[in-house]
Amino acid sequence: MNPAVELAEVAVERTGQRVVQSVSFTIARGSWFGLIGANGSGKTSLLRALAGRLAFAGGSCRVDGEELAEDRTGRARRFGFSPPADKLPDALRGRDVLELVGGSMDDVRFRLGTLHEALNLAPLLDRWVGDCSAGMRQRIAIAAAFAGGHPLVILDEPFNWLDPVAIFDLRSALRERVDGGLTLMTALHDLGTLASSCDVGLMLADGKVAMALEEDMLRTAKLNLDAFERQTIDRLRSGSMASQ
Repeated sequence: MNPAVELAEVAVERTGQRVVQSVSFTIARGSWFGLIGANGSGKTSLLRALAGRLAFAGGSCRVDGEELAEDRTGRARRFGFSPPADKLPDALRGRDVLELVGGSMDDVRFRLGTLHEALNLAPLLDRWVGDCSAGMRQRIAIAAAFAGGHPLVILDEPFNWLDPVAIFDLRSALRERVDGGLTLMTALHDLGTLASSCDVGLMLADGKVAMALEEDMLRTAKLNLDAFERQTIDRLRSGSMASQ
């Protein structure tokens, strides 16, 4: 394995409470890593810490072999990160958001490649964010994660608010990018996408690792999605009940 990201015993705190504790995993370069868990399991906090938006309260975080656990700015520079769609400024146009991240629109289009069409960005570039639906905002936010041309990208539940056609096109475009060398980390609620698109993954429950989703497990899950969903839901349900 050629690791792009290595986390060892990391912890994250929010408002004085430890919401992620003792989480360890390794992500190979050029792979799609899926993170699942119930609401409140720590998925978003973990990804935001990895992207430098939150501090780690402990543990080791190596990115491309460099220790960055105490360097939030260093982590932020390494990852493309999708901002919360509902936090995009209403007074900006779609192109303004993307140019803030990636410079000229010509450069942004080049970096997005097939994602530009998959996200149907053309009609959003001159549209004010304040006039956009939730799905439109989500498409702009996802594009922003790729606008800077980072080889490591983090998306937090990217398929929320998208219609079925947009989900299909985006999932296909993301898989194409991963096959081309992108290292992608996504928080997901859709077990079908986890099984069909991700290479490896992790289940969180109450801020801890509940299950490692190895490559062989996900390969088998593609062949029997119903059994995989039942097994995964049972683990998610038991984790949620244990935390109550």
